[in-house]
Amino acid sequence: MKIKYVALACLVLTKMGCVYAQKNTETLSKVWVSDLGNGNYKNPIIYADYSDPDVCRVGKDYFMTASSFNCIPGLPILHSNDLVNWKLVNYALPKQPPVETYDKIQHGNGVWAPCIRFHNEEYYIFYPDPDFGIYMTKTKNPYGKWSEPVLIKAAKGIIDPAPFWDEDGKAYLGYALAGSRAGTKSVLMLCTIDPLSCMANDDEVLLFDGHKNHTTVEGPKFYKRNGYYYVFAPAGGVATGWQLILRSKSIYGPYEEKVVLEQGKTVVNGPHQGAWVDTITGEDWFIHFQDQGAYGRVVHLNPMSWKNDWPVMGVDNDKNGIGEPVLTFKKPNVNGQYPLATPPDSDEFNEPVQGFQWQWHANKQLVWGYPSAGMGYFRLNCIPKPADFKSLWQVPNILAQKFPAEEFMATSKITFTPNFDNEQFGLVVMGRSYSSLTVKQINGQLKLMQLSASKADKGAVETATEIAALSNNTFYFRVTVQKGGKCQFYYSLDDKKYIKAGSEFIASEGTWIGSKVGFVALREGTINNAGYADVDWFRVSKIEK
Repeated sequence: MKIKYVALACLVLTKMGCVYAQKNTETLSKVWVSDLGNGNYKNPIIYADYSDPDVCRVGKDYFMTASSFNCIPGLPILHSNDLVNWKLVNYALPKQPPVETYDKIQHGNGVWAPCIRFHNEEYYIFYPDPDFGIYMTKTKNPYGKWSEPVLIKAAKGIIDPAPFWDEDGKAYLGYALAGSRAGTKSVLMLCTIDPLSCMANDDEVLLFDGHKNHTTVEGPKFYKRNGYYYVFAPAGGVATGWQLILRSKSIYGPYEEKVVLEQGKTVVNGPHQGAWVDTITGEDWFIHFQDQGAYGRVVHLNPMSWKNDWPVMGVDNDKNGIGEPVLTFKKPNVNGQYPLATPPDSDEFNEPVQGFQWQWHANKQLVWGYPSAGMGYFRLNCIPKPADFKSLWQVPNILAQKFPAEEFMATSKITFTPNFDNEQFGLVVMGRSYSSLTVKQINGQLKLMQLSASKADKGAVETATEIAALSNNTFYFRVTVQKGGKCQFYYSLDDKKYIKAGSEFIASEGTWIGSKVGFVALREGTINNAGYADVDWFRVSKIEK
């Protein structure tokens, strides 16, 4: 039984114009591979912060997108052929609108839970900005350029859009409400949309009220099977909730309700918010996230079947009629074998494009940084700190990537060329609380220091601890991340002997995102020829024992 949310078809995809970017996705992670190589897989299938994942199948190809909030480029596009091995292949949002808003840092705002669908030989992504409304972008080639986002329904506080094109030609948009903006939540709404333009009408109705039994119900996804309309919706909260299924013979209801996935006695908390997908062999699967604090919302895959026209997810270990997530399971039968794949983490900076693993904390400005034209490094310019600088929480020009596993080591080679005093470059582990290993020019000398701020989101002022003086402007920075988010910096002048630098700290999540690791180059005041840092490479590996 194919999922009726949109007609599925094979599409010939052209990848021209993305050749350099595609090369950046070929390296297999050394710290997390879900495919066990024996016909089974382990969860998470992606041990990284791809929050609120949604997936559609087009022939043998699966495409996933996820929330990106204020991190740019936004709306990641991931591809798989077997639901276990995923590559990050594109972004739908090179810049986030409204540009004048997202040129400035906007922690936790921006792209919330999106929905990806394939309809009439085009890919659609509907995404919410809780301060502006529901946007839509589309393309015929998910590896290429996506259309400029169109605001199809303007309203503050509407989130989690999901389109549905019915068999009779009518089209609908389901969505939820964010209490922080709308002043009310725990309800699902529905309105009609123009089937072609997707512009939404002002005919919204209350579809489901979760206040009594399913507080914080949100994130609806619409499907149709055996004459039933289904709404898959998470409830109970991001880290603590469950997967709710609603069904009705009419899209307007009334809906029956059933909880089909919960944590139970497993270690997988809050299993919900995701996508039902099928395979060409007729299997059904459910992709969802698990909130892991500083590691973000990592992606899980669970088996799914049907009983009495209700979905059955995971494995019902305690026999209470509600499934629980699996940690290992047999891989989906996709009628073929496909190579191992993971989202990228390491980067040699050998291509004249920014690697897909890297995002900024706001719309990128030209002078922040850029890849070199075949010279093998990424240049970061020292950008002036805000006039009222307290901490990196105010800084948009942080180039960073998601944590790629529960435990890993990241090492980078850097050449720092300051032109004036008070210019600095740092390797940072960024979150609401953060710490960075930073080199700064003071009185003409390079000083190594640890800069930290606890609860930077609450206005805490950054503190500095001097570690050493550096005699060379080419050096190596390293950070180890161990279970529980325990982090420790190191430095080296020869890439052989690494010296512990500063004190251990615990990684912290950001606003709706996990902790990130990356770089930042800053200075005090404005000049006409700022200093810069050239990052030669960034390599993620297992922690050396």
